[in-house]
Amino acid sequence: MEGSHMDEEAIDAKDKSWRDYVTLAKMGIVNSNLVTVFAGLFLASVYNTDFQLMQNMHILILTLVGAGLVMAGGCTLNNFIDRDIDPVMERTKERPTVTGKLKPSNVLIAGLSEAALGIMILGAVEPVAALISVIGLIVYVLVYTIWLKRVSTLNTVAGSFSGAVPPLIGWAAIEPSLHIYAWLLFSIMFIWQPPHFLALAMKRCEEYRAAGVPMLPVVAGFAMTKRQIVLYVATLLPISLLLYEFGVIYIVCASVLGVGWLALGLVGFKMKDDVKWARLMFVYSLNYMTILFVVMVVVHL
Repeated sequence: MEGSHMDEEAIDAKDKSWRDYVTLAKMGIVNSNLVTVFAGLFLASVYNTDFQLMQNMHILILTLVGAGLVMAGGCTLNNFIDRDIDPVMERTKERPTVTGKLKPSNVLIAGLSEAALGIMILGAVEPVAALISVIGLIVYVLVYTIWLKRVSTLNTVAGSFSGAVPPLIGWAAIEPSLHIYAWLLFSIMFIWQPPHFLALAMKRCEEYRAAGVPMLPVVAGFAMTKRQIVLYVATLLPISLLLYEFGVIYIVCASVLGVGWLALGLVGFKMKDDVKWARLMFVYSLNYMTILFVVMVVVHL
């Protein structure tokens, strides 16, 4: 009976360890980015008449798995690198890398292994897709996490670049020459990221301050951050409409989503509760990105 009890404890420990690794991979971020990978791949299949997606489902599956692994690897490496600042922040202090549930060396190996496997899978599909994923990974891990996150407010721009790469990966898997639409998807994602993350930074301003992370609200204050957020949202609206060839339904949806976000942004100049406004802007940004990319796919069905 004692042996059986020990076996159960070992199984339970392995199960918890597995869940800890999934936590480090930040599956919420991975899943939302996979939506844009799929959109890029699907739209590439629509505009490349020589490619039949239904007859090449293995390319879709391998691209999503490969891209997902690269992103999970990047997020895991981010957790490994941020072990020094995560204990200070309320939203990160329970991460397995902070609580000691996982050894740092194991986390490093897991992150590198996930990323390497993902790159190899993408390379088997299309080398250009793999190359784009490598560039995104390097920017996220080296430029953003190790360097700019700790020294400059420009960390948001670096993070935006890596966050805008997923639709390019999806498109390149089918059309490595990258149609102008692929670059417009990249542009939409690139401009979307700063208002999304700056709103989060306003919500968590004091945590970033305590951790010594120079986010814009910490360095320049809420007034400057609000102006920056609204400027980015205003810029995003016309860029999203450059995809006017997607049809009337897309134009209407993109316009309504963009104007709604801009209106909410302008309301922020009159609201007294900046943190409440930032929370509303953050939630809106998530809905904006998801709905816009879903609409892109739906209008091409």
